[in-house]
Amino acid sequence: MLLLLALAGCGNDTPENTSDATTPPGTPAGTQAATPAADEDKAPTDVTLSPAEQRAGGIRLGQVQDQVLSGGLKVNGTLDAPPENQVAVSALLGGIVERTTLLQGSRVRAGQVLATIRNPEFLTLQQNYMETRSQLEFARAEYERQAELYRQEVAPQKNFQRARAEYRALQAQAAGQVAYLRLAGLPVGGKLTASAPVTAPRAGYLKAVRVSAGQNVTPTDVLFEIVDPGHLDVVLNVFEKDVPLLRQGQTVRYSLANDSAGQSHQASIYLIGRTVDQDRTVRVYAHLRREDASRLPGTYVRAVIETNTATVPALPDKALVQFEGRSYIFLATGQPAGPDGSTYRMTPVEAGVSENGYTQVTMPEGLNSATTRVVVEGAYSLLAKLKNAEEEE
Repeated sequence: MLLLLALAGCGNDTPENTSDATTPPGTPAGTQAATPAADEDKAPTDVTLSPAEQRAGGIRLGQVQDQVLSGGLKVNGTLDAPPENQVAVSALLGGIVERTTLLQGSRVRAGQVLATIRNPEFLTLQQNYMETRSQLEFARAEYERQAELYRQEVAPQKNFQRARAEYRALQAQAAGQVAYLRLAGLPVGGKLTASAPVTAPRAGYLKAVRVSAGQNVTPTDVLFEIVDPGHLDVVLNVFEKDVPLLRQGQTVRYSLANDSAGQSHQASIYLIGRTVDQDRTVRVYAHLRREDASRLPGTYVRAVIETNTATVPALPDKALVQFEGRSYIFLATGQPAGPDGSTYRMTPVEAGVSENGYTQVTMPEGLNSATTRVVVEGAYSLLAKLKNAEEEE
């Protein structure tokens, strides 16, 4: 009997000893102790700043607001003048450039002399006109004489008709020669000259100067290119997959590459191209909302096409911080400020469209956007404080 009782007592002590060996002291029975790995995975999200640190970091609180934001399509392009504001200047008959003093970028007036062309054919044109004019004077006199004889029934009608036909033919010939001389820039009548000026057909700036003194040019050579920057368009390159999102009248917000301040300007789409270029893009044209003659054609622009507009909850851009590829905000915990300062909690959010200094946000479930106070300025100061505290630990 005593031996059986001793064996039963030994069997009851074994589980208790095993449990005591695996459970740390002070841990309630039936409770599993937390492993060190689980403690390391849980990163701290609360940070406390003293009043002095809050002032230094510029901490300011705000709330989520409803903002009208538009979904944007980011594209690139240039400022360019429409075809009616660009002129290519050539010499009608060609010749040798006798003189030109203008440089690229020079301002020119309508009718201003751009260059002087010398060509021996100019003398022939003027000579032919002067001969035609002399013949025209004789033909007019003969026509008037035959008309008088015909009225007096002295000469036959066919003589009158022949004189009238010759006179009218010479009139047409002389008129054509006058028009040709004026197109060539030559004087009509007067002293003969072998030089003719090349004039600017409209005012603007010289986009290109492709001649020099002594150069032999032909009628097909472009000597000068004039552009009028008084009216420019935004020419955008849009990938073909994004073209179905575009409509006429959509707003384009663009900034100039040479504008260090990054000021935003606006334009409106008025034409969407119907051909796809080799780089798989389509050209889209937009009118500027506000013209500025100081802008230069060919300037590179970065643009956003507003494809849709909606009212969404948003926060200022300064309220969001980026950490490890995600967007976070800092929320006031609502606890009264103690002697050590105020506490803020780092909370992940989903960021959406950004426009005019605001970014669309989707708050976590369970948070009331109307009552939650968010750090709208100084968020990166809180992030730096939080991560420095982690490194110290």
